Amino acid sequence: MTELPPAQLPRARSYWLLKSEPDVFGYADLLRLGVEPWNGVRNYLARNHLRAMQRGDYALFYHSNAKPIGIAGVAKVVRAAYPDDLQFDPASDYHDPRSDPADPRWSMVDVAPLLAFPEVLTLDALRQLPDWQASPLTQKGTRLSVLPVTPGQFRAALKAAGVQLPAR
Repeated sequence: MTELPPAQLPRARSYWLLKSEPDVFGYADLLRLGVEPWNGVRNYLARNHLRAMQRGDYALFYHSNAKPIGIAGVAKVVRAAYPDDLQFDPASDYHDPRSDPADPRWSMVDVAPLLAFPEVLTLDALRQLPDWQASPLTQKGTRLSVLPVTPGQFRAALKAAGVQLPAR
């Protein structure tokens, strides 16, 4: 089991799940870079979730469209939502010519790695956890790249991944 250092106990105001394809940007990339903006989100509900994130929140980093699909680790929000600069870059795939710089349409947050899981906690394993039964992630057809996670889901994922949480 991996022990989470006491100084980094998973106590946050809110918990989230961030989806990314590892061949585009995976948890290993976040580990290598240290801090990275979570940008390019172009769904209004996912954007609203980004805007609700606060510095100090935790996020499960989920690898989608991968083998295996699942949670690779934990990230920490180190900067709350601010305008996504890609929306104003005509060379970007995420450019939005309708977004007004005076009232930006899209947001991003900065995240940093906190803990890599010993191995990916697969979607199939998540579906077996009682706390995850009602999660949109475990339901068919969920496409959102940013989802809220309950404290119970967060702790259940850590435990299932073999992360030993210190006693409170």
